[in-house]
Amino acid sequence: MLAQQKQEIVALFQAALAPIVAGSDLSPNVVLERPRDPSHGDIACNIAMQLAKPLKTNPRELATRLVAALLADPKAQGLVESADVAGPGFINLRVAASAKQSVVKTVLQQGAAFGSGESGNGHHVIIEFVSANPTGPLHVGHGRQAALGDALSSLFESQGHQVTREFYYNDAGVQILTLANSVQARARGFRPGDVEWPESAYNGDYIQDIADDFLARKTVSASDGQPATASGDTNDIESIRRFAVTYLRNEQDQDLQAFGVKFDNYYLESSLYTDGKVEAAVQALVDAGVTYEQDGALWLKTTDYGDDKDRVMRKSDGTYTYFVPDVAYHIQKFKRGFDQAINVQGSDHHGTIARVRAGLQAVNIGIPQGYPDYVLHKMVTVMKNGEEVKISKRAGSYVTVRDLIEWSGNGDVTRGRDAVRFFLISRKADTEFVFDVDVALATNDENPVYYVQYAHARICSALANWGGDVAQLTNVDLSPLTNSHESGLLAKLSAYPEMLQRALVELGPHQVAFYLRDLAADLHSYYFAHKWLLDDDEPTKLARLALAASIRQVLRNGLALIGVSAPEKM
Repeated sequence: MLAQQKQEIVALFQAALAPIVAGSDLSPNVVLERPRDPSHGDIACNIAMQLAKPLKTNPRELATRLVAALLADPKAQGLVESADVAGPGFINLRVAASAKQSVVKTVLQQGAAFGSGESGNGHHVIIEFVSANPTGPLHVGHGRQAALGDALSSLFESQGHQVTREFYYNDAGVQILTLANSVQARARGFRPGDVEWPESAYNGDYIQDIADDFLARKTVSASDGQPATASGDTNDIESIRRFAVTYLRNEQDQDLQAFGVKFDNYYLESSLYTDGKVEAAVQALVDAGVTYEQDGALWLKTTDYGDDKDRVMRKSDGTYTYFVPDVAYHIQKFKRGFDQAINVQGSDHHGTIARVRAGLQAVNIGIPQGYPDYVLHKMVTVMKNGEEVKISKRAGSYVTVRDLIEWSGNGDVTRGRDAVRFFLISRKADTEFVFDVDVALATNDENPVYYVQYAHARICSALANWGGDVAQLTNVDLSPLTNSHESGLLAKLSAYPEMLQRALVELGPHQVAFYLRDLAADLHSYYFAHKWLLDDDEPTKLARLALAASIRQVLRNGLALIGVSAPEKM
């Protein structure tokens, strides 16, 4: 049932209740639910049981009065088919067939806008994801972040939110120095295993590629930064650092482009230091009286904000702990006007949540509790040819996003991207996931993305074989849509907007993939049970084609939202 129809039924209940609660201070909140047993009807409401005690009346008698008033309301005609009282006072309603069928016309009229909403108008949200250190290619964990973050961004945009996709570059710290030292060693002719090779160095072949281009004095550019030209001097560690970081940022840009992900903004961790944002955040916490000195270190009283123990902010050697720049960064997010901030990160970041939120509360500048929100994902295991794949020659120690796209597409970038995107959001973020490349390559119902895309292509083929004007299907008589397959599909279509809203509130874009897979399964079953083009009855054929066209539109809308293509032929 569509949201508008729910609102109309709530209004019917409120109108029926008005004379009953007149003169009292009651403000009934009518909640509609789906009965646990579908045989009881389409909607259940327990408002009579809620109001019986304050109204000092029998709940079943009150329910009977409400049903009589509701059915007598002219606005119920064509919307409510029947209503009855069950048990101690539950009210069960059945929605009229024409009201259920109207979703087909709604979908065909709204097209790509079906499922969109306006609940987020005026709301600014920043979604940070991937945020990889520029020390190597993007690995499959970054790919899961990219799929989750981009789908979540699209989900918020679909409901009217103004979304900024942000990539936070950790371009400061020990890892960057390790990268520079690794490239320097390669440029000097050393390799992993040599006595001169740094113990903590990065061993992937990509380090040699960077060293070769550095010695060749090449120029590289990242999508949002200044070009870096290599000096070619192996003693110039600063030139090596700057060139290597820019080189890998460019590599990551290419990985993201292949994955179909674009960011609105890139934020450099180093800028928090050069612009004095970290020092300002620390000083604000000191001024707020929530810090103390102990053992030569500066501590934050995070226990005052629910943490299990106080945390060191500045170590005795003068360097800051990991969460301090995060606090400074999120202060900037808030000051930039973002009402909501969402971070999509690996589950290894779980330990920083309490201390970052504590720091943000402690500065006392109006940042709401629970800011930012976190979507933490677990590991991805890659299987190929029945065996776990643990390393990539190019990366040295892990499977890259580019590997996964190439393997899953068998040379077809679009096919590979579709498979990787769909697979990586097809489970809740907080569950571990096994990515089976063999399944991604399969062209049968074991491959969920193929199964969903084939449902879309199957409808396209049927409509093409029909040869009529699809636009005219908006006007056909839908009354023949009465069998159990059709009733289930109509209910599934009506649930799409509600599913999107629930996925947004729960920060769970996996629900879109679940929905699409279920809708595709229902479509395939319906297709084999009823050959639409072979119907002798023309009105029935047209009604079924209209239903199929609306399913195609919703499949297309859902796939677009998660960044997956909707092919017309397969």
